[in-house]
Formats: sequence, C-alpha cells, structure tokens
Amino acid sequence: MQTESMEQHWISSDMYVFGQLLNGFGSGEKSTKFENMNKQLILLLLVVGLIQLTAFSQTVPFEQEVRHISARIDSLGWEKGGTVFTGSSTIRMWKSLEPSFPNENILNTGFGGSKASDLETHLFPLVIRLQPSRVFIYEGDNDIWAGVEVADIMTSLDNIVNRLQLIDPTMEIYLIGAKPSPSRWEKKANYEVLNQKLKEYSLSKEGVEFIDTWAALIDAEGNPRPELFLEDQLHLNENGYELWTRIFKSYF
Repeated sequence: MQTESMEQHWISSDMYVFGQLLNGFGSGEKSTKFENMNKQLILLLLVVGLIQLTAFSQTVPFEQEVRHISARIDSLGWEKGGTVFTGSSTIRMWKSLEPSFPNENILNTGFGGSKASDLETHLFPLVIRLQPSRVFIYEGDNDIWAGVEVADIMTSLDNIVNRLQLIDPTMEIYLIGAKPSPSRWEKKANYEVLNQKLKEYSLSKEGVEFIDTWAALIDAEGNPRPELFLEDQLHLNENGYELWTRIFKSYF
C-alpha cells in the first residue's frame, strides 16, 4: 500500500541518508566522482550531515520515545488483528492493562505527555503498522491543560479516525473520555465540553464509540475522588485502574 511505504520511508529516512553518506555518497560509477575529494572535507561533510539529521529528528516531538516503543513491541513479537491501546501517559502508565485481559491480544503504545496532534503524527508506528482490529484512544487530556481548543483536538482525532478507517473500514475505534483529575479540576468545564464533543462525534461516526470514564471517578457530589489517583493527583493509581478495568471489560 502506498501509505504504508511512505510511512516506512519516513521512519527510516534519516538513517538511510546517513548510511548513504557513510557508503561514500553512493556506489558504482557515481562514487568515482568523489575519489579525489580531500579526506578532511569528506569527514567534515559527514559530521555536518549527522548533526543536521540529529537536529531534524529532535524537532519531531516524542520521536525517540516512539522508536523505543516500536523496538520493544518488535522484540516481544506481535500478531495482527489484536487490540491497541494508545494515547497519553494515562495509557502508558496502565501497567495492569495486559494482565487484566489475559485472553486478549493487547498492545500498549501509550506515550507520556502526548496530545492528539502527536498521535496523528506518529499514527503509523503506534497503530497502523500493528494492523489491529480495534483501537482504544485516550487523547485530549493534555491538550485541554495546554490550552488547545476543543475544535482543534476534534480535528486531529477526526483525521486519525478517517485515516484508520481508510486503511481498514472494519476497524473498531473507541475514543476514551477525559478523566476528572483533581490537579486539573480548574478546567473541569473544558473537559466536560471535550467529553460531550467526543460523545457527539462518536454517535455521528460509524465504527466509532465513546467510552465514559468520568462518572466512575467522581463522588456523589460530582467531585473527583483523590483516593483513586497517585500523589500527583493527575495519574490513576492501582485502585483507579481497577475501576477502569471494570469499565473496559464490557468491550471485550
């Protein structure tokens, strides 16, 4: 598929180009053009090229983390047709995810601090190449806290959904609603708007479903339950994830 080949080229292009530099700017007849080039100049060009490639790589947020995630998954092995959970640190820190669903083929590709636009950027290595039958996405939490407009969040998520459905129209896609973190409670209204938009979008989009996790994490007065969060009052603790497990079991 053309989309896949372009993505693969994007992932390996920097190493490929540097490899070409190390190989003498090509091979065969073309390489003879450089046989008489001053060795010091060649070395300088190599160093400059490496610096430029490194700088380019660092301009892409989460590039190195995504590479590590991909390498870890490949080292453990994976099968297509499974379930991918992806998104920000709330997914990444769900250490009991796989053990909670022992009979399911689950891959966790969460990457900490990410926004919806970051997942859009890294959608191929974190989701598409793994060829899942269903995907659970948690994005928007960090976006709201960073001041990203809900409309912009929804645009990125719509781009993600459309891209996944273009590649596999049968893929099940679940958008996980933002959680009520005590440390971010000052933006409660913003998170409620986001969750409402996620719900409305899921109702209007075939193959997409909204998962509400807000209600399970608040008390009778509608306030967040601090005992379900770590000391940072942002990320869920074991009890919080136990509640999440109960919610998600109905989707398996």
